[in-house]
Amino acid sequence: MDLSPTTADRPAAGAVAAAATAVVLWASAFVSIRSAADHFGPGALALGRLLVGSLVLVVMLLARGEGLPPRAAWPGIAASGVVWFGLYTVAIHWGEHLVDAGTAAMVVALGPLLIALLGGRLLGEGLPRKLLAGLAVSFCGALVVGIATSSGGGPIGGILLCALAAVTYAVGVVLQKPALRHASPLQATAFGCLTGAAVCLPFAPQLVSQVAAAPAGATLNMVYLGLFPTALAFTAWAYALARTTAGRLGATTYTVPALVVLMSWAVLGELPRPLAFVGGALCLAGVALSRRS
Repeated sequence: MDLSPTTADRPAAGAVAAAATAVVLWASAFVSIRSAADHFGPGALALGRLLVGSLVLVVMLLARGEGLPPRAAWPGIAASGVVWFGLYTVAIHWGEHLVDAGTAAMVVALGPLLIALLGGRLLGEGLPRKLLAGLAVSFCGALVVGIATSSGGGPIGGILLCALAAVTYAVGVVLQKPALRHASPLQATAFGCLTGAAVCLPFAPQLVSQVAAAPAGATLNMVYLGLFPTALAFTAWAYALARTTAGRLGATTYTVPALVVLMSWAVLGELPRPLAFVGGALCLAGVALSRRS
């Protein structure tokens, strides 16, 4: 996969494959977070995965001979690193500690809608009818999945944290998009991840103590989160984002609820309700509609 800066006229096949890679790995993160949550606090888990991700990304930068991003890329990289890699990661981990997965999914589903609105307003992408129609269908599907998997909601603080995660996710994507005009996807991801890790450094004492006490399986889950849903998935996402609009790419993340339902069934043995499959199908139908020319 070519990770150098590109223009919008390159073939779309690579962007579709990269986006698919990102959403599958982000869906798998929900399973790993649940497995590690009993042994790591939200901030410690966020810092741990970002440190692992940063290490992998720096090694990739050195192996490819890529240096620092151009000066013009730094505002977007630094801002998205603080907002998306840092604040979003802590907020989503913390929110999922307080509310059930179904409630979290319903609230975080606001993210792609916000990306489309912000991208249309701030990036000049416009709001195509089919994109809006697809987002509406997928959002309804995410609500159905959330209702099917919800166990009664949770405290208002958890709901607000999930809402913060949705907002920071959307803002982070819109902030990263201009940086990709100047920096490669790997540069944008690596230095964004390093910035996010720096934001989470106050959780370092907690991470050290919890790693010492956690079983090996929980620590491996944290390492997995850093290697795949962080390093690989965010790089693949940046590669795709450089080749399409933020609004259309954001719509693809509505496949995540459907994938989480299937992964929870396969990995955790959690048999979903029939309604969850209906919601998952709606999510996929909406994504397909949003990506039609």
